[in-house]
Amino acid sequence: MIVALIVACEAGFWVLLALGLAVRYLLGWRRTSVVLLLCEPVLELVLFAATAVDLRNGAEPGWEHGLAALYIGYTVAYGHYTIRWLDGHAAHRLAGAPRPPRPPRYGMPRARHEGALWLRTLLAAAVALALLQAAVWYVGDGDTSSLRSFQWVALRAAGIHGLIALTYLLWPKRPKDAPGRDPERETVGR
Repeated sequence: MIVALIVACEAGFWVLLALGLAVRYLLGWRRTSVVLLLCEPVLELVLFAATAVDLRNGAEPGWEHGLAALYIGYTVAYGHYTIRWLDGHAAHRLAGAPRPPRPPRYGMPRARHEGALWLRTLLAAAVALALLQAAVWYVGDGDTSSLRSFQWVALRAAGIHGLIALTYLLWPKRPKDAPGRDPERETVGR
């Protein structure tokens, strides 16, 4: 049941997002689009409540409960960012707004951008860890090994993303025509 609810919440997220943007830019109903977009967090609350009820009714904690916590954490951290990004593109395509700015590609601006994304991943992991720990306490003496394993998944995801973001800081990417760049060292296959 939880897996189906996760899939339904993900599908609902995209349906509400598409409806909200279509109503805003094709019909010009800004207030209605705001209401539709504000319904997005309700999906996570429904998933959270269903997971808690499932555990309260004696379900054995499993991978689906861990996945629900990771999904909620990801949506908390990246949901608004995704909506804002798509809103900018919809405004450009459907309403003639200027093209949204692209993320920086080189140097310290790119490192800052990657660092900001990593902070979002850190928030997602923190939310997932908190939800999983609350589930462990809620279950009590039962087998919580699957919930604990998903805590490690959240930590590993934040750690790996942090290492990737750090590479942009330590070895900033430079444009091909940047002074001091040695194209001979960057040739693949030599």
